[in-house]
Amino acid sequence: MVDVSKWPLFTLLSGQELASIRQACIFGASANEAIYITHDDEVYVLGLNCSNCLGTGDSQSTIVPKKLDCLTGKKLVSLSYGSGPHVLLATEEGELYAWGHNGYSQLGNGTTNQGVSPILVTTNLQNKKVTEVACGSHHSLALTHEGEVFAWGYNNCGQVGSGSTANQPTPRKVSNSLQNKVMVSIACGQTSSMAVADNGEVYGWGYNGNGQLGLGNNGNQLTPCRLIALQGLCVLQIASGYAHSLALTDEGLLYAWGANTYGQLGTGNKSNQLSPVQVMTEKERIVEIAACHSTHTSAAKTQSGQVYMWGQCRGQPIVLPHLTHFSSTDDVFACFATPSVMWRLLSMEHDDFLTVAQSLKKEFDNPETSDLKFSVDGKYIHVHKAVLKIRCEHFRSMFQSHWNEDMKEVIEIDQFSYPVYRSFLEFLYTDSVDLPPEDAIGLLDLATSYCENRLKKLCQHIIKRGITVENAFSLLSAAIRYDAEDLEEFCFKFCVNHLTEVTQTAAFWQIDGNMLKEFICRASHCGAFKN
Repeated sequence: MVDVSKWPLFTLLSGQELASIRQACIFGASANEAIYITHDDEVYVLGLNCSNCLGTGDSQSTIVPKKLDCLTGKKLVSLSYGSGPHVLLATEEGELYAWGHNGYSQLGNGTTNQGVSPILVTTNLQNKKVTEVACGSHHSLALTHEGEVFAWGYNNCGQVGSGSTANQPTPRKVSNSLQNKVMVSIACGQTSSMAVADNGEVYGWGYNGNGQLGLGNNGNQLTPCRLIALQGLCVLQIASGYAHSLALTDEGLLYAWGANTYGQLGTGNKSNQLSPVQVMTEKERIVEIAACHSTHTSAAKTQSGQVYMWGQCRGQPIVLPHLTHFSSTDDVFACFATPSVMWRLLSMEHDDFLTVAQSLKKEFDNPETSDLKFSVDGKYIHVHKAVLKIRCEHFRSMFQSHWNEDMKEVIEIDQFSYPVYRSFLEFLYTDSVDLPPEDAIGLLDLATSYCENRLKKLCQHIIKRGITVENAFSLLSAAIRYDAEDLEEFCFKFCVNHLTEVTQTAAFWQIDGNMLKEFICRASHCGAFKN
């Protein structure tokens, strides 16, 4: 579950208020406005209130949450915001509400007066059930249950899709190439619009100066045009950044096109792309993509739960997808986007779905599901024979050669400590190790004994990262003992570079005499003792 307190504005809320949140969105030019919905379906806002975007009926900012009574009891299914900002909101009943900046009629009420509080948008939407909304800088899109797309607001580049560049004061059905098509998803860049059909086709219209429509050129389009370059692919999700676009196919493939000044396409360079190019080709299946019209940041989540980010990340251009420690694409925008807005209406509902990797991690040392346990230092570690056989050649050989169903379900281990052996077994479930460098020495010994080369490298990395003057010589001794040549060289250089401090530690003089002589001889050849 995502922690909303990662967004600074939510640190103003008490623990009780945070616990009440079911849905939330941070928006605004500086991420200074917030809206959230409680488990009781009450809607609250707080923040700077630029252009009356909080919908409180006045222009006052507030650091204390204010309740929007007119929306109480209405379950939200979609929310989006513009740069003004203006806000669109769709309810479970299919109603569309709008408020905030309205200089270009982006609220769809036929005027250019700012909306100081939520208004129901009905023009041309009577008997229509709105299921999704999307906002560009100053234009708006709505998707209906029947698969129709309506657009209105600023239209200087054709982003409304009407065939002209005249602003559209009320919702207008987008037709032309979308006629008789059933659309299932919509997205907006700053001044561009995108839509996905139920057969996986992608259409774009509006501003195309950076190639964000993916048509192979940079000419604006006043009506929807199909992305021919994606022909033969079935697109499930589309996401638009400020001036770039991402598409996710039913096979988990990621395509990107448009502006690339900050590396937001993830192609390894900063060259714009006028047509879709596949990225993250060497990664596993992708299940979610994320971008937002007010940022130049991109993110993606893989089937195993790994989250990558690229583009403008805290002002720094990242030109290739970077693996993060996050569990959600939302965290990328909280910590690295500029501004740190939310790219979607965030749901706090508990998600019971676990990836394969998450499920394995959860079942480690679970006595309820295990069929084998190890006894180390008088403590039990519960595991699953099938997992050990799949993940480790040592256990595969053990079970095939010596194991039968009549043998005891407990294996005694006396050559390794409990922390070391537990970390080893946990590694087989998680592919990660979390140990201090001193314990990593023991795990390095185990990895060497069990011929686990990847684990051996992880241990060496932990030791290198945790080396200090106090433990340097002990780590050097361990590296020599376990034949870890790279680590030995690293520790030796560290000891030589910090020779005065290292030789004053107890570990240095407690070491084996032959090893001490060998170190002194080797260091002397390097000129370490010339003074």
